[in-house]
Amino acid sequence: MRVKPITENCRKNYNSRSHICFGISPFNSYFSEARIQSLCEWGLKNFASMHLFVPDVPSAYTMEALGYSSEKSAWKARRQSNYLHNKIFRVLKGLGVTGDAAFQMVLDWEKLSANPQYQYHLNEVHELFEIDADFKSICLEASRWVMERKIENIDLLSEQALALAVKYFLTEIPLFANTPDILGIESSVFCYHQVIPFLENLYQGKMAKKVSPAQGYVQLEPSNLSVFPVIDQAKVLDPKNDVFGL
Repeated sequence: MRVKPITENCRKNYNSRSHICFGISPFNSYFSEARIQSLCEWGLKNFASMHLFVPDVPSAYTMEALGYSSEKSAWKARRQSNYLHNKIFRVLKGLGVTGDAAFQMVLDWEKLSANPQYQYHLNEVHELFEIDADFKSICLEASRWVMERKIENIDLLSEQALALAVKYFLTEIPLFANTPDILGIESSVFCYHQVIPFLENLYQGKMAKKVSPAQGYVQLEPSNLSVFPVIDQAKVLDPKNDVFGL
């Protein structure tokens, strides 16, 4: 795996190898069963503990933003959730993680909606979205960036559709900012295969929403190398030399 922490603090939390949280996006063909297996194998081998974040129910907002009715969107989200959960549980079973251990390893909406600390951070995010114009603007821009990859003509994306799409994005921010508080653990790194300007600004402390010092983020991509990266191979991301697309 090729590992790119965004900041020095992200590298520090990555190198602690305490906990990793993989973002597994619904309706994203990147997350094939083979890909999920590769991630889980790497996570279990290199970290003391691991979770997989699956924003299943909130993905209905994306479907609504694409023009589906609320009923059709909820149905599509449920179907995709079942499909994605089945892939994950097959992978975990193959790696020797079964029963309640596998169930607890998946952070889906059922668990997060019942988690008081997650709800606290989510409420804070929603409050900032309503009262902080800069925070609202960059959240909407991040959602627009996502939607640009899902529709052929971005000019057809109405303000109403974008207002729906951003609801999905807002549910992710608590885990970007403070997974340790949400899960009651010492430190954590959130892991995904892409980095967008919102995340760079967030982890560089340029936004109203602050990130816990115990929280990191790494971009993780498959590598042709046959070995996993050792701690000294984790370098700080230089945005001047790396260009990311979503």
